Amino acid sequence: MAFRGRPPGSGSGEMSRRTAALRPAIALTPKEAAKARALRRKGVAAEEIAAHFAVPVEEVEKALVQMRSRRPESTRGTLNVTLAAHRFVMAERRGDEPLWQTMDRLLDELIRLRAATAAMPPEPPRRRPRPPAAEGLLPGLLPDPG
Repeated sequence: MAFRGRPPGSGSGEMSRRTAALRPAIALTPKEAAKARALRRKGVAAEEIAAHFAVPVEEVEKALVQMRSRRPESTRGTLNVTLAAHRFVMAERRGDEPLWQTMDRLLDELIRLRAATAAMPPEPPRRRPRPPAAEGLLPGLLPDPG
């Protein structure tokens, strides 16, 4: 059976120019970034990869964030946050807990803390003592220092 329609172009399967433009600049060449991802898949820590390429850890993390990895629940496996928030969530994970369970647990804790805070009686407002009124002046005017 003959192919009907137009065959795929020479650039099919490549990243779109728009996606590439939106990604942050990385201090690694594409070849080095691919090597960094391969090292990460082998279990090498980001700090060791950074030392290998003599670049800051943040640059290696940028390359690793773009890394694709196999996930059993890909629809729930994406965490689209800043690097600092990603580190926080990953530090809060328990073992190999899926990201969605970690997020559910963290949000549940936040909701419980807010409910406990809302149930507490509010503190009465603190009032500042009024300065003594100056005689013979309109309110709000200060006496002449002299």
